[in-house]
Amino acid sequence: MSLPVSSPHSPRQNHLLAALPTAQFEPLVAHLELVPMLLGDILYEPGEQLLHAYFPTTAIVSLHYVMASGATAEAAGVGNEGVVGVSLFLGGDTTPSTAVVQTAGHAYRLDRKLLAQEFSRDGVMQRLLLRYTQALLTQVMQNAACNRHHVVEQQVCRWLLMTLDRVGSRELIVTQEQVASTLGVRREGVTEAAGKLRNAGLINYRRGHITVLDRAGLEANACECYAVVKEELNRLLCDMRYRQGTSTVIR
Repeated sequence: MSLPVSSPHSPRQNHLLAALPTAQFEPLVAHLELVPMLLGDILYEPGEQLLHAYFPTTAIVSLHYVMASGATAEAAGVGNEGVVGVSLFLGGDTTPSTAVVQTAGHAYRLDRKLLAQEFSRDGVMQRLLLRYTQALLTQVMQNAACNRHHVVEQQVCRWLLMTLDRVGSRELIVTQEQVASTLGVRREGVTEAAGKLRNAGLINYRRGHITVLDRAGLEANACECYAVVKEELNRLLCDMRYRQGTSTVIR
């Protein structure tokens, strides 16, 4: 897809695509389709065959499971650091999870067949996707441990920090109900946690908006899970970036 120089959108806004060397990136650009992603859009549902992989640039996608009771909990989130649709190159076309847009924005879409072709070349793209998958598994496992062993206030801090890293803004458009649904906890627990964080001067909030006032304070109040996931992602992907002549750390 050819974009004008003045366009605010670029595939390079996605860290995986940005890590590709020019020789592998340029042939891929013509097949990347910029698509808007609206809040609540469902990219795929359980058992549904995936037709595309999505490389978010400004959107955030939540990978979560819906229980028989209707309750939900996020297994992992995907923003500009990754790709939605890892099952396409891991050998399966479907997944028991649901992928829903958590934060509106944009992503670049790639046809499943083209992704499979790139992956089968046994080159940089394959290594990037496999390393990202390892980082994604770390996030899934850490989230499971966090939800089991850490209090809601720590979970909220972790979620806010991970979201900040992906959107690059101190103001998040999200309701407490959405945060509760993502974490799989009661809304009253999120309300109580948010109140404590506001009283401590770390955040401010009004309906549908949360503004982070003190990021360092959030990091001090968060459990170790945030740092573990971030450090593993940087360890796995920054090595590839150094090889391509860039040392940008994923934030």
